[in-house]
Amino acid sequence: MKTLTLVRHAKSSWKDTTVADHDRPLNKRGERDAPFMARRIDVAGIRPSQILSSTAVRAWTTAKIIARHLGYPQEFLQREKDLYLASLDGLLDVVAAQDDAFNSLMIVGHNPGLTDFADFLSPGLTDNLPTAGVVAVGIDRDDWSLYERPVTELVAYDYPKNRHGTDD
Repeated sequence: MKTLTLVRHAKSSWKDTTVADHDRPLNKRGERDAPFMARRIDVAGIRPSQILSSTAVRAWTTAKIIARHLGYPQEFLQREKDLYLASLDGLLDVVAAQDDAFNSLMIVGHNPGLTDFADFLSPGLTDNLPTAGVVAVGIDRDDWSLYERPVTELVAYDYPKNRHGTDD
């Protein structure tokens, strides 16, 4: 059994228009929502054995906040350039390349790819994964090759404005 958790980066700042998209930091709401969602991930019992993040500043910052809260060693966090604005096919490729010895994988990335991936894994779940949103599914398989839609069980779907979250 595998667990795959998708996390959209927390809200980022558009304040400085001279900053490249890749380098945009979290804004105040993102700085508040990332640790809030990290706590809710913890309460949901999600314990990734591997965390991969887009190289974008907003995703990397979100991943570091979540890892810190979960007690995941910062030195094991991995930046994956192919996650930056990845499509569904790109996300499937990144996941398929992971070592099957890892049973719980967390991906921190971007829309629209993450929404497409969430819908692929759990059809009809959402038409938009909000910033700092989390989707986790259990997958009854021994490998990370998910090109053919796997049978999944929803473990968690949560986001900052969800009043029915895991810690309410």
